[in-house]
Amino acid sequence: MVDKAVQKKWLTDWHPEDTEAWERDGRRLARRNLIASVITEHVGFSVWTLWSVLVLFMSPRTGFGLDAGEKFLLVAVPTVVGALLRLPYGHAVTRYGGRDWTVFATLILLVPAGLALYFVGRPGTPLWVYLLIGATAGVGGGTFASSMTNITALYPRRHQGWALGLNAGGGNLGVAAVQLVGLAVIAAAGMDHPAYVAAVYVPLIAAAAWLAGRTMDNVAAVRGAAGAHRQAVRDRDTWYLCLLYIGTFGSFIGYGFAFGLVLQSEFGATPVEAVGYTFLGPLLGSCSRPLGGRLADLLGGARVTFWNFLGMAAGTLGLVLAAHAKSFPLFVACFIVLFVLSGLGNGSTYKMIPALFAAKAEKQITDGLDATRAFARARKLSGSVIAIAGAAGALGGAAINLAFKVSYSGDSGSGTPAFLTFLCYYALCMVVLRAVYLRRSSPHERPSPADRTRETRRV
Repeated sequence: MVDKAVQKKWLTDWHPEDTEAWERDGRRLARRNLIASVITEHVGFSVWTLWSVLVLFMSPRTGFGLDAGEKFLLVAVPTVVGALLRLPYGHAVTRYGGRDWTVFATLILLVPAGLALYFVGRPGTPLWVYLLIGATAGVGGGTFASSMTNITALYPRRHQGWALGLNAGGGNLGVAAVQLVGLAVIAAAGMDHPAYVAAVYVPLIAAAAWLAGRTMDNVAAVRGAAGAHRQAVRDRDTWYLCLLYIGTFGSFIGYGFAFGLVLQSEFGATPVEAVGYTFLGPLLGSCSRPLGGRLADLLGGARVTFWNFLGMAAGTLGLVLAAHAKSFPLFVACFIVLFVLSGLGNGSTYKMIPALFAAKAEKQITDGLDATRAFARARKLSGSVIAIAGAAGALGGAAINLAFKVSYSGDSGSGTPAFLTFLCYYALCMVVLRAVYLRRSSPHERPSPADRTRETRRV
């Protein structure tokens, strides 16, 4: 591994599992790429969730006059587009390289930011125009898949839980950051200048793209094997992991988009009150994600994820009780608990992916397959599954917003039907974890020989 890489070429001598090479200069190169990856993904998430703030400005007083259903629809659109882009983004980084693709994926964020800057705040603009602009913001959601696929290839298995958690957690902080920017705009300029929120991100996007171009590398290890996505789709574990990630990341991003609107719809909160609380949940949930990855490194991803879903089910039940009692403080507290737990679950679920395929590689080695080939295949399949699960999780976020739209547009005018639906889904995830990954006979829960010599790790 060479520190002074020619940036427009691929680094081919990259073996993160080689302990000596990793300690010599591999760790430093991987950390440099990770820092730029976190920053660019952070900006991408902020642009992706930009409309979760902008819709709070859209009240009849300011000339917009969107009802609750239209607002939930408006925040669902970028969620769907971001989810659909995650598969091509995850593939693109394996073709064009971590550095080159990250620069492009960051610069293209100027499109949704520029359109929002120009159109938002113009009374009389039809809903379909806002829906189209919101759809372009979906490119910010795609950055997650390419970023995580790249980091998976850069770090050795023993550090992937922490590295993936840190990368994703830093990106997820963009959800909280855009809320804080909205709060600052309201404090400084009032409710009549929502375009200022988008204006803040134009120079930040340019700076993040420049940083990626200067400090990141194209690493050959990230190149996808031919048909890796097809192999991943045929693997049963891919779909179990998608189911789990819908419950964790789908909850995080869905609640991140909807939190302020739910406070307005459930309790009649003003935009200032809504923005004043909404940043707390995404902030704490983002910070808890690396902890979830670290706990999974130590205790096992399946075990941590199971108890996490149990906590999320309890928090959701608390939301139903708080809504029934009309207790605003309890409602906010339960929502923040859900954010923290969804962040923990994001980290622990993603740790399961490389660990599962590494366990399969070890079985193939005992069956006679060359170790280098087995682990190289496992690494490439892990990257593909990360992209697929990321897309599924983001679609879960869109489903949450659509569930809120139906719930608040219905006869009850309450979010309780949606919350009960989420509660049932969390219960389903616990059943899958218990039946598939927490059985005593499950090979995925047995430590590998390498793990026995270093640390106790499970799936």
